Amino acid sequence: MARKQSYRKNLVGSSLITRNELNEIIKELEQRHAQEELGSVSEVDLERVLISRGILTRYQSDQLHEGRTKFNLGPYTITDSIGQGGMGQVFKACHHIMGRECAVKILPIAKSTPYTVTNFQREIQMQAKMDHPNLVRAFDAGIDGQVHYLVTEYVPGMDLRQYIRSHGFLDMNQSANIIQQVAAGLQYAHDQGLTHRDIKPGNIMVSPDGTAKLSDLGLSGFIDDGENDPRHGKIVGTADYLAPELIRNPKDVSIVSDIYSLGCTLYYAITGKVPFPGGNTKDKVRRHLHEHPWHPRRFNPNVTEEFVDLIADTMEKNPEKRLATAAEVAQRLNAWTQSSIPLLATTIAKSAWSDPPVPTYTEYGMADTHGDLDSAVEMGSQQISDQYSQVTNAVADQSTDASQIHAHPLPAWETPDIPAQRRLALALAIAIPASLFVGMLIGKLLFD
Repeated sequence: MARKQSYRKNLVGSSLITRNELNEIIKELEQRHAQEELGSVSEVDLERVLISRGILTRYQSDQLHEGRTKFNLGPYTITDSIGQGGMGQVFKACHHIMGRECAVKILPIAKSTPYTVTNFQREIQMQAKMDHPNLVRAFDAGIDGQVHYLVTEYVPGMDLRQYIRSHGFLDMNQSANIIQQVAAGLQYAHDQGLTHRDIKPGNIMVSPDGTAKLSDLGLSGFIDDGENDPRHGKIVGTADYLAPELIRNPKDVSIVSDIYSLGCTLYYAITGKVPFPGGNTKDKVRRHLHEHPWHPRRFNPNVTEEFVDLIADTMEKNPEKRLATAAEVAQRLNAWTQSSIPLLATTIAKSAWSDPPVPTYTEYGMADTHGDLDSAVEMGSQQISDQYSQVTNAVADQSTDASQIHAHPLPAWETPDIPAQRRLALALAIAIPASLFVGMLIGKLLFD
């Protein structure tokens, strides 16, 4: 009984429903239960009605059960949790007056520093300058108490990484359609003087109708900013998708570095693998610089040599030999976008992880990664939930670098080492028949 009263008290305290509205619903339920001889109105009964009528969402109700009653950030009501990571948290929300659904990215204060606040404000200002159908648009920004937040459009669907993890790699038409859209948005950003610096599958939102939008400008910078950029001289990005020239000289920021990352993303889309899976950051950095990835047909036998050529041209280790603009990438993809197949409309099941609360002034923190080479790559945030995400995944796929593919002629695509168990099995498969043959031959000679 106490828990029921607590739940009802939390409901009123949340401002999601008034006391009079709640009493009316409870009275209605009690009358119905009396008529149908169902007994007293339980917490479950009340919760079911509130959710079915759209007064509460499942996320809000779960939070109320935990005693949390804060669902407002400025003029926005939080309705669900989208994703969480070291660089922030993203919620689904609705504007009080306009009724528009949106995504709200939070910079919590528990571990915030002047550096992280500066970066977040920089991200807000950069995203406000961008207006393209293939870029996630910014709607608003503000501060609630001491919590900074950025409001962007809500993209239904999931990110490309999650889609491929759920459905497997894409075919050439689907991959070309998605990456061509991203290239169009990227070319727009480049035309504004902006480099993204964190292009990867986790930052590409894909709606059920196949529309792709490049998200998360958290690591972006203007090409001519120089030392005004707080990340000047630091390696920024995600290790799976880092261009070699940025590893050699982090100050060598240019639009062709984004082209390399886009090529790595195209490789992932068509194979379901990052070009260099496994290993730590140092391993991945080394392989970006000196090794070649496995041939895409090892994972997708239907990839044509022409498509492999395109991947190679975007992932050329020498930036001077790489495709120079995102527009060129989009143009080259035309050959495969004429008969594009839409992606499957799908949803991701809720994670077993409990959803985080709306941050208060003392909750939730951020992580900043700087230091030696293992932590020198400043990454986007790592997502805890595999639910649809509009927040960056820090170490994409838990496999990191993608080394470049030399083009014209194609490189000696790397062949993986055969594991020890497979080598033993292979040796036995050869040795046993050979020994039997030798034994039979010796027996025949002795018999003769």
